[in-house]
Amino acid sequence: MDSKWSAESITELRARLGLTQAEMADALGVRQQTISEWETGRYQPRGASVRMLQFLAEARAPYDTAEERE
Repeated sequence: MDSKWSAESITELRARLGLTQAEMADALGVRQQTISEWETGRYQPRGASVRMLQFLAEARAPYDTAEERE
């Protein structure tokens, strides 16, 4: 499965959302260790986790646009 969710893009999303690894893990329903493993490139998200990451990214998009205008 070719995923756009690289270690760097996951780290960037989490930073943009202002979340700790534990907070992002809670939001996605995974362990904090899973977030850490994604961010170090040890594993890549797959299945429902890919969809949840996309949901988080899209849900945040309108706020990013508004903040950039200010």
